[in-house]
Amino acid sequence: MDNFTFYSPTWFQFGKDAEALTGACVKKFGGKKALLHYGGGSVVRSGLLDRVKKSLDAEGISYVELGGAKPNPLSGKVYEGIELARKEKVDFVIGIGGGSAIDSSKAIAFGALYDGDFWDFYDGTQGQVQESLPIGVVLTLAATGSEASTDAVITNENGMYKRCADGDVLRPKFAIMNPELTCTLPPYQTASGAFDMLSHCMERYFSHTPEVEFTDRLLEACMLTILKEGKRAMLEPDNYDARANLMWCGTISHNNVTGVGRAQDWGTHHMENELSTHYGCSHGAGLAILTPSWMKYAMKTQGTERFVMFATRIFGCQMDYEHPEATALEGIERLQVFIKDVLKLPTTISEIGGKMEDVPELARSMFHGAPNHGNFVKLTPEIAEEIYRAAME
Repeated sequence: MDNFTFYSPTWFQFGKDAEALTGACVKKFGGKKALLHYGGGSVVRSGLLDRVKKSLDAEGISYVELGGAKPNPLSGKVYEGIELARKEKVDFVIGIGGGSAIDSSKAIAFGALYDGDFWDFYDGTQGQVQESLPIGVVLTLAATGSEASTDAVITNENGMYKRCADGDVLRPKFAIMNPELTCTLPPYQTASGAFDMLSHCMERYFSHTPEVEFTDRLLEACMLTILKEGKRAMLEPDNYDARANLMWCGTISHNNVTGVGRAQDWGTHHMENELSTHYGCSHGAGLAILTPSWMKYAMKTQGTERFVMFATRIFGCQMDYEHPEATALEGIERLQVFIKDVLKLPTTISEIGGKMEDVPELARSMFHGAPNHGNFVKLTPEIAEEIYRAAME
């Protein structure tokens, strides 16, 4: 196991009607005037936004609003939010929604205090974010884990490429987590969220770092729970217990408690950024398309050991000691069945509108301004193209 530093200060308020405590949480962390950032749609129609406002009013917290957050959040909305935050002199930013609203809230929160262009933290001009307005979250989608992570992913509209900024200050001060809010999600969003969090586990699980038994077992527990509760949530959308377990898995799979002390990969995530940018699919759906093809390439080049562990421990495959590659491939095949038959997500890039002639542009865009991708498999443009082609059809 490698040396590590781990700092995760988020206050979690989990359970039914938790959103009624939003105002109390802002007050607990010293906020007096908040910017509420959300998408619109269901947050408004469900009455959630009004309930959050009521809780703020009850605690004497004033607020301004910025709707319009979109999936795969865009830089233009961040600039708009930064301008509003500065004009209104807010001292807190609250993201209401899923990962997109949360990520743009994070970018607004640190951009409001930065003298330059917030994109400097995305293009490598600056390092990790060191200063930010405090951030709070009212979560409506179990998926990205942004409610407790150090990351914020934004798409730059000048070129349409997606990048990530990070820093410990971007961990939200609090996260309001009511699983009931996820019960009305469309099946596609539930499924995409489930695979997104499964992928967060896999990006950590496939590691060359030796002697990481404890985090291996934590990751396996998360993955097994996601498989079980993801299936249950798809079959029984109103099942509170399934939704609650999924929601907490989403947090634990990406607050990095499962990733400390080990090298992590993230190449598949970087490859997927191009799919959601070019074709408009959800992040989780894009990951579901790419992951089996990445696994097959990685197994071919990095050996079967990790993939045999995945197959036997996660999917219960019987070990073939004479042909371990057969066991590893069976695990990948069972993952593909889960994606197709349980989550009912697309399994090829062509299903979301991709064409084989797109592959060079996907790889070019992926490496534009960001030359380093992957760890378990160190990706090159040529390797990325091979994986994209394998996942195309």
